[in-house]
Amino acid sequence: MYINSDQTNINYAPGDKLTWAERGAKQVSLVEGDKKRAFTIMVSVASDGTLLPFQAIYKGKTSRSLPSKHAPCWGEATNAGIQFEFSGTDTHWSNQWLMQKFVDDILTPYFKQAKTKLGLPPNQHTLWQIDVWSVHRSQEFRDWMRDHHPTIVLDFVPGGCTGIYQPCDVGIQCPFKLSIKQSYHEDIVREMTAQLKEMEDGKGEALHWDDNLGDLHELSVRWLWNAHKVLGDQPALIKKVNHLPAMYGAQLISISFQAFQKCEVQGWNLSFESLTCFKAREKLCKL
Repeated sequence: MYINSDQTNINYAPGDKLTWAERGAKQVSLVEGDKKRAFTIMVSVASDGTLLPFQAIYKGKTSRSLPSKHAPCWGEATNAGIQFEFSGTDTHWSNQWLMQKFVDDILTPYFKQAKTKLGLPPNQHTLWQIDVWSVHRSQEFRDWMRDHHPTIVLDFVPGGCTGIYQPCDVGIQCPFKLSIKQSYHEDIVREMTAQLKEMEDGKGEALHWDDNLGDLHELSVRWLWNAHKVLGDQPALIKKVNHLPAMYGAQLISISFQAFQKCEVQGWNLSFESLTCFKAREKLCKL
């Protein structure tokens, strides 16, 4: 009954911004460094460790801006409930229309399913925690929520506090973006290996990475599906501390993933166990 959602920007070329150059060089070029192409992902997690389907937002005014149904892992991604949306504008950012679609198509169905599973009545109130982005706190959006989804209570993370009070920021976006980088790296390695094989057979002349935006659209579906598996298959990553070793390049990285439990202030955190413990109930009774 408690969901935190957060939008994050995903670059189509999420490299590590490192390259080789002569020592003392005044200007150093970086492949893809001058390109700001990206898309937006709405990530949502529940305090019981459930990962909700992503909402992926692409720049464009028609459905032609979206990945095609022939993209790698399209079936797996859509079966998992991942929603692919075009922004309807010249940017990849969300807006009133897309926020309402997220609530109608992803958030509300989850809450309905959860209430049924727990045997709760339809009028059971639920909590949706979001940041103070202008669209979220706009009168238009709050009025729409009150009129169409009166049982969903909006809980705004205070400005400047997302690093300590928003579970997605605290413990989810890091492993999510790391998975995206790994998938991007896998695609480059696969393509370069194939081209090297062609060169050995005398068919290719030079290595080339095709960064056409349409091709990257197609590849992004597999990236999202892989990230969904990484987070969705391990609810402990969402609920509390865990360790997941991950390969990025030639380094073995062990990252401590902490979400609801790591949102801690003065000994209290946002985990279910902390919010419902004896001391918490005592403090509520004394309010």
